[in-house]
Amino acid sequence: MWEQIEAGSRLKIRVTAAAELAVRQGHPWVYGDKVRQQNRPGETGEIAVIYDRSNRFLALGFYDLDSAIRLRILHQGSPVTLDETWWRAKLEATLARRRNCFDETTNGYRLINGENDGWPALILDQYAETLVLKIYAAFWLAKLPALEALIRQTLAPQSLVLRLSRNLIGRAAKHYQLEEGFLGQPGDDAVTFHENDLLFEAEVRFGQKTGFFLDQRENRQRVETLALGQDVLNAFSFSGGFSLYAARGGARSVTDLDISLHALESARRNFARNGHHPTIAATQHHCHQTDAFAWLGDATRPNGPRFGLVITDPPSLAKREVERVGGIEAYHHLARNALQLLCPGGTLLAASCSAHVSSAEFHQAVERAARHILGDRWQTLWTAGHAADHPVSFPEGEYLKAIAIQRS
Repeated sequence: MWEQIEAGSRLKIRVTAAAELAVRQGHPWVYGDKVRQQNRPGETGEIAVIYDRSNRFLALGFYDLDSAIRLRILHQGSPVTLDETWWRAKLEATLARRRNCFDETTNGYRLINGENDGWPALILDQYAETLVLKIYAAFWLAKLPALEALIRQTLAPQSLVLRLSRNLIGRAAKHYQLEEGFLGQPGDDAVTFHENDLLFEAEVRFGQKTGFFLDQRENRQRVETLALGQDVLNAFSFSGGFSLYAARGGARSVTDLDISLHALESARRNFARNGHHPTIAATQHHCHQTDAFAWLGDATRPNGPRFGLVITDPPSLAKREVERVGGIEAYHHLARNALQLLCPGGTLLAASCSAHVSSAEFHQAVERAARHILGDRWQTLWTAGHAADHPVSFPEGEYLKAIAIQRS
């Protein structure tokens, strides 16, 4: 059930003036040190009511003892009852925001983007007829039956897969008898879906994230427009998303670098399933299982390979705030090595998924590398952020950023 606690026993919270202002302005988090008063001890998963300094209703949110983020806001404004009708309307409104984002050539995209869509610590991705639900906080575990029913009633998926953040796996098994995998009828572990009329596989049960990196869709499209006649290097290539777009755009060759043999094998399968595209069939596709950082460093030697298009999209280089400064320098060093591999007129697409590194800091790190390596013989073609199905509603929710640098 969605609502289980009577109003008289509801957990009541008051927060600092700064936190109160932030909640009014739409920020979805209240940290534990911002809680000034509560009427009783709270338990993870219960709904708390936040009152302002004048004892008026401010917001409703999940209480979370397991996190420094003590409250995750579900609703701010006038009082509401979080019953089944409210949750259904919330889901329908979230889906409506994506209604005109895609046509029939794309059936892989994000349906719920966590706090940015008002669903704290929860992701829902679609891959054809399969939905993948990923949960990042324990407060959803007790509500999973109601959540599953809501998703099935609204979206009627053929298959529904549950994914859990690593820190939840033990708790889910011990207290809720829950494991990752299919909810209900089992389906295929690897699902084929369409993205802009290209075919990809998503490893929905065991793959990274929910099985594929849907957030780079628009940057992959941009790569396609830069690839004609070029030799392309895709560092940290994963399953070859950027590479396939480059090949369809007319690349002469594409070289994938990844430390995971499993990822490279997935890239080969993706190329094979798109062999009906003439330009993809004509593109030479090379795969190297290697540490991409080391490979790029070695390739900067004078007689090393050169490329018309280089893509660097590494895993997060700053997973925590204390790693931010080191992460910025790591992105700078990576861009310096990549820029040295460009032919005259070539382009570097550098991307970051580090939420702790701002867009400005990342762009400046890459442009600083361009000045060091290329002097004044370069220009910034464009910068990019989140796609429409990955909206951003608060600063900490912005993690994806990219910049394209063209050598003169």
